[in-house]
Formats: sequence, C-alpha cells, structure tokens
Amino acid sequence: MALKVGLDQMSITSEVNVLKHFSKVQSQMLGPSLFDVDDLTHGNKTFPFYVMEYLKGPCLLDFMSARGVEWLGLLMVQLLGDLERLHRSGWVFGDLKPDNMIVVGPPARIRLLDVGGTTLIGRSIKEFTEFYDRGYWGLGTRKAESSYDLFAVAMIMINCVYPKRFEKQGEKPLVFLKRQIERKPILSPFKHVLLKALQGKYDDAQLMKNDMLKALSKGLEVKAPPKSQTSSQQMKRSRKKSSSSSYAKESKSRRREKKQGYFVEIFLLSSFLLLLYILYLFGQMM
Repeated sequence: MALKVGLDQMSITSEVNVLKHFSKVQSQMLGPSLFDVDDLTHGNKTFPFYVMEYLKGPCLLDFMSARGVEWLGLLMVQLLGDLERLHRSGWVFGDLKPDNMIVVGPPARIRLLDVGGTTLIGRSIKEFTEFYDRGYWGLGTRKAESSYDLFAVAMIMINCVYPKRFEKQGEKPLVFLKRQIERKPILSPFKHVLLKALQGKYDDAQLMKNDMLKALSKGLEVKAPPKSQTSSQQMKRSRKKSSSSSYAKESKSRRREKKQGYFVEIFLLSSFLLLLYILYLFGQMM
C-alpha cells in the first residue's frame, strides 16, 4: 500500500474523488485502487491523507531503455484504450507524461499515477508539464478535452525516442516537431498518427487507437525474400553448369540450395511466431 499525506484539503479531496471514480471501473485498471481516506491530527494541525494501491514497476522511459522502443506501439495502444474509457466518463487526465506512468506486469501494461491534474471535461487544465502541453507549443488551448490528452500521447511517443527531450525553436512548432519525428526511423510507421494528434485532429481516443493498430499491423507485415529465379530455373542452370563439372560440385550445389531453403523456412516460421506473440499481447491489453 502507498500513503499520501497533503497540506491542501481541497487538493487531496479532488484526488480522492478521481480515485473513487477509478475504483468504479477498476477492472480496467485506469489507476491505483483507493483503500481508505482519513485525517491525521498533529498538535493543532490536521493533515488529510489517503491510502491507495502500491504499484511496483519502472516508469515508462526506464522500461523503454531496458526493453527497447519496439514496445512503444503496443503500450500506446493500451494507453489509448484506457484514455478512451476515462474520457467517456467525463474526465481528462491533464498532466499526462512518462513520470506519471508506471509499467507493471507481466504482461506489460501502463498504469496511471498522480491523478492531481485530472480535470472534468470542459474546464481548464489544472496541472501540466510544458513539453507535453499543446499550449506551450502553440498548437491548441488548455481546455480539458480529449484532444488535449491525445496531443500529450504523441509527445510521449516522441519523448521515448528523445529521452532528454528538447525545447521549441524559433521556427513553426509543427514543422519542427515533424522534422524531429522524421529523424527517428522507429517513429516512421506512426508519422501520420502523430501529426494528426499534434494538430488536434483526433477528438476520440478510440479513433487514434484504431489508426495506431493499423500502423502496427503494417509494420508487422512479413514479406518473403524476393526470388529472382524459380527452383526449376535454378535446377536447369545447375545442370548446364555441372555438365562439365565433377559429381562433387553437383552435390555441393544441391546442399547450398537446401541450406537456403532451410533458412527461408526458419525466417518465415520465426516471423509467424512473433506475430502470434504480439496478438497475444494485444489480447491481454484489450
């Protein structure tokens, strides 16, 4: 269990209300479970506190550093599913950033922490961090709406491949961010999704999630190595060349062909198993 003691009654009350809401949909694991709320009296002062579930695991950036950014798309799909449920219930997380995300598991899954910035849709964002704030980049307002969180998701993906982050430059922010995306091949499959989110073109997390899934599926397409020659053509050429060669050379050629075919089979089998594993992870995250 984890204990949080506060000095501001209003702030603690707000966080407790959010956690109570999370508890109503705890099967979806939006955030830590709330266990108890009370006051601590010390001398003439009273301090509000609450007890919640203790979540153990690395923060998102540490997880990526240890496991590789190949997990980025999978975890973002799961996060978007959680945000869709949060938005549907009338809330925006607000201060969405890697420091407020912890990866638990297995299977690996993002859980949201520090709900102090969670805001009712339609109000002004209470807490934010500049790098993930569209207002800082001049790409939108700080009104609590779905597109605010989705902008932050795009910036989180960028942050995962730029762990030290960066500051905005004098040029147009969108042009600058687009160039930063294009510099990292790992973001290439998600480029159109990121740009739409940065421009506020998603007003529903489910729509962004669907596009992320499409981008992931395209990246997982396995193409067999191109065959410039058919097996029969190779056999004919082999026979023509071997007409003046010894039996030993013929045997060596056949062994080489079998070896190549073996490697192709191993490649296709490995790719198929990888696809099955990723589909399993999707099933765990949905």
